[in-house]
Amino acid sequence: MKKAALSIDRTAFYELAEAVKLVKENARAKFDETVEIAVNLGVDPKHADQMVRGMVSLPNGTGKNTRVAVFAKGDKADEAKAAGADLVGADDLAEKINKGEMNFDRCIATPDMMAVVGRLGKVLGPRGLMPNPKLGTVTPNVAEAIKAAKGGQIEYRVEKMGIVHAGVGKASFSNDALAENVKTLVGAINKAKPSGVKGTFFKRVSLSSTMGPGLKLDIGALIG
Repeated sequence: MKKAALSIDRTAFYELAEAVKLVKENARAKFDETVEIAVNLGVDPKHADQMVRGMVSLPNGTGKNTRVAVFAKGDKADEAKAAGADLVGADDLAEKINKGEMNFDRCIATPDMMAVVGRLGKVLGPRGLMPNPKLGTVTPNVAEAIKAAKGGQIEYRVEKMGIVHAGVGKASFSNDALAENVKTLVGAINKAKPSGVKGTFFKRVSLSSTMGPGLKLDIGALIG
């Protein structure tokens, strides 16, 4: 970490290509580190009209194996299994989740299953796993939703302090692939700017690897 810290200037604002290059060079752990972005926004999430949340498909994926749970019955359950869902069920799946079996990263439900899923709000909600029609995770098109989840679609959501944290790939990705993923995510957040926000929307954007130091990005060049 000390050696990595010496290679960057904490006061500088880096253009994306240089930042990606340095982040990759400083990802020296024995595992394939995740490249992470932190976006400080000029919003107050306590106000409903300033919430920033959505889904975006990263063009080069996340490098992560996303496990998907699907609430569905009958033909839709068969469709989900055929599409590669890791867990499929109805009341039986709800029972497993209530017992603490939460070995999945995304939860999808068909509309007719929301009566069952609704009872899991206190379990799924705090983990950001509650299916939501606005995010495309409550849908009759389960195969399409599973494909998107496993193909690099991520959810971004502003936290209490006005920050969006997200993984945008792995250190093993090419420089161009990481840069493209960053631009795609930042572009999606920019489009999701709430109409009630006044003043500066992007306050600070930084990029780092799991174990590496953070670099501040030149916001003007990034969203210009």
